[in-house]
Amino acid sequence: MRMLSLAERGLFKAVSVIAQILLVASAAAAFYQVIARFILQSPADWSEVLTRALLIWTVLLGIALAFRQGAMISVELLHNLLKGRKQRWLEHLIAIVCIGFLVFIAWIGGQMTYRVRFQNVPSLDIPISWIYLAIPVGASLAAIAVLARWILGADEPAPVRNDAQG
Repeated sequence: MRMLSLAERGLFKAVSVIAQILLVASAAAAFYQVIARFILQSPADWSEVLTRALLIWTVLLGIALAFRQGAMISVELLHNLLKGRKQRWLEHLIAIVCIGFLVFIAWIGGQMTYRVRFQNVPSLDIPISWIYLAIPVGASLAAIAVLARWILGADEPAPVRNDAQG
């Protein structure tokens, strides 16, 4: 279990770093678009498409991180009404439904990615499948996140320390 926990933490730390880098890159591309259009008076056709593609990847990786934190799979009212064994059964049901849905989305996304593999994004001159690949990758990572949360449980928040405690 400890190895699984370490692997899961490493995976989602890497996903977080990649999502942050992609978000900064999309902001930089959007900033360049504004500078090129309004200051240089020479708009770049690639920057808007790149910004959109990077934001798509950022969002789909971010969804996996949100699922790992349990931010998108809570049913608070029903969860709070139930106690003990019934509450745990609800958690199992939620995990199963989420995993099933995410696997379905990953499968559909994989099919879409495969179908557009020969189409290029004209302004970037890359296959559009690289952008569509965000769907199966993000959904698969989200399914892994739900499974990890289900198996390993929710992470306990770290204790807050102030400078006086060292």
